[in-house]
Amino acid sequence: MTAQVQVIPATERRYWRNEWLDSRQSFPVTGNFVLEDYAHGLLLVHNEDIVDPGEGFDTHQHRDTEIVTWVLEGTVVHQDSAGNSGLIRPGLAQRMSAGTGILHSERNGAGLLERDRLHVVQMWIPPDTSGAAPGYQESDIEGELRRNSLMPVASGMPRYRGEAPIGIGNRHATFHVARLDPGHSITVPDAPFGHVFVARGSVDFESHGVLGQGDAVRLTATGGHRVRATTAAEVLIWEMDAAASR
Repeated sequence: MTAQVQVIPATERRYWRNEWLDSRQSFPVTGNFVLEDYAHGLLLVHNEDIVDPGEGFDTHQHRDTEIVTWVLEGTVVHQDSAGNSGLIRPGLAQRMSAGTGILHSERNGAGLLERDRLHVVQMWIPPDTSGAAPGYQESDIEGELRRNSLMPVASGMPRYRGEAPIGIGNRHATFHVARLDPGHSITVPDAPFGHVFVARGSVDFESHGVLGQGDAVRLTATGGHRVRATTAAEVLIWEMDAAASR
């Protein structure tokens, strides 16, 4: 495996817009794509969506997918066929395991007459084992997100057992979040595959310059890079020990 650092500017993401949704997609998902063909490591989907008040995704089905949702602004109203429901807001992490199949809907919790938009990042990875029972977990970690350090939020890796508040059904993946004050830095975990996404603000990525909101870095066989905030910033990182396969 050849070491590689690939910077993906926000302007290079795929853009999809309808009457109520503004979607910026790091990997192609709108259309007839085989997600594994475009994945980086285990990361199949990494969508940054802005949803108008009172709008959202009506009931639809997923199968054999681990879906992690992280809200930046507003509230997601979640309902699914397994009886789970919730209001997902900033600082509350959510994981849904589709398993043998699950129906769910996701909508902006603001009413049509309100002005609050929903700004959310949704990420998909494959499970270790297909055909498992569907599952759901959420955890309010707002008070646990330590300033200026990297926190494992959702993980299936044994080394983060007991540390990450959300479990995922893949032993090769961990989702981290860092909120950084200007001048503070974190170190990207060293892993076969990594994905760094600037959700807010701007950062200086060691040896590759300043990255702004929506920019990303795909890492292969490398890690240990310093990420320093040049403004107040929020950074989302996937650490992955394996790659998706068809």
